[in-house]
Amino acid sequence: MKKSIIVFLLGIVALPVTLPAQDSGFGLGIILGEPTGVSFKSWVGRREAFDVAVAWSFEGEDAIHIHADYLFHNFRLFRIEKGNLVLYYGIGARVKTVNKTQVGVRFPLGLSYLFEKDPVEIFFELGPIMNVTPKTVFRMTTGVGVRYYFD
Repeated sequence: MKKSIIVFLLGIVALPVTLPAQDSGFGLGIILGEPTGVSFKSWVGRREAFDVAVAWSFEGEDAIHIHADYLFHNFRLFRIEKGNLVLYYGIGARVKTVNKTQVGVRFPLGLSYLFEKDPVEIFFELGPIMNVTPKTVFRMTTGVGVRYYFD
C-alpha cells in the first residue's frame, strides 16, 4: 500500500506540465525523512500557507505522525535567476500515535524551491517540536519533499 501511494505521487510529479510556477493553489506530494508520508499545502495569501502531513514515523516504534502548520514565506531573502528560493517558518501542531498519544507544538523552518515554469515545489524542512502530552519533551523532525500544485 505504501509503495503504491509513493509511485502514484511520483507519477503525478513526473507528468509533463505547461502551467506556470505556483505560489498559489493546492499542492500534493510526498515528504521523506522523519516522518515519511503524504504532504499537502494550500496557499491562503501571497506569503502564507497551510501545510499538513499524514505520515509514518520510524523514530523508536513505528507510529502515525500528523502535523498541521501555518507558514510564512520570505521571497526576498534569496535572489536567483530562475524560479524562487524561499525561506519559510511557522507554527503548528503535531499528533503522534505511539504507546501513548503525543501532542506537541511545531516550529517548522525550511527552504523551498518553486520552479519558474512548472507547478512544482521542492523543499527541505526542520521541524522542532515541543511535546506537551503525555510529558514535555523536545524533539526534531527533518524531511525533504516535492509537491505538485493544482489550481
